[in-house]
Order: sequence, then structure tokens, then C-alpha cells
Amino acid sequence: MRIKVLLGLSAAALLLAGCSTSKDLSAAGQRVTFTDQQPGSTCQLLGELTGSQSNWLSGAGGENSSLRGAANDLRNRAAEMGGNVIYGATSPTQNIWSSFAPLDSKMTGQVYKCP
Repeated sequence: MRIKVLLGLSAAALLLAGCSTSKDLSAAGQRVTFTDQQPGSTCQLLGELTGSQSNWLSGAGGENSSLRGAANDLRNRAAEMGGNVIYGATSPTQNIWSSFAPLDSKMTGQVYKCP
């Protein structure tokens, strides 16, 4: 009986640990850069994207890692879209509900394809 309980707890711990990991940056996402200067006329605007990182298990306390996960997600998605520059990236501010129920960290930006 004890072995079954220990195995069940171990399986649950592994599942929970897998859900709390930060999003990894893909090889294509590594080639996408952030900029705070409007891209030139030679660049093509592809659209606006939002990247996110779940804070459900890690809570809002790990803000740097959750924002990094959101940035990685945004860069990966921009690369999938064919972009290589993200302009005007912003992250919405947390509200009072974030203290009680950790929400996803999000980062939004305009995706450009530049030569």
C-alpha cells in the first residue's frame, strides 16, 4: 500500500514539475531580436503577436523567469511567422488579482521581417 502511495506522489510531483518549466528559446527564435527603434522602410510589418508564460504553478513571484518565458515564446512565434525583429515589446502590468491567482505573464510586440 505504501509503495502505491509513494509511486502516486512521485508521478504527481513529476507532472507538476513539468508544468512549471519556463519556455525554451528555439534555434530560429534565437535569431529574432528586440528593438526600441522603429524599423526602417526596408522592413516589412508582419503583424502583432503576444507571447505568454504560465504562472499557475510557479506563482507571480518568479517575475523575471516568467517574463523571460513570455519573451522566449514571443521570439519563437515571431520566427515561425517569418520575422526577425520585434519592435515595441510591452508587458501588461499586473493587477490586484495577480496577488491572489497568478496569471500568465504576457509580452506583446510588432513583428517585422528586415533584410
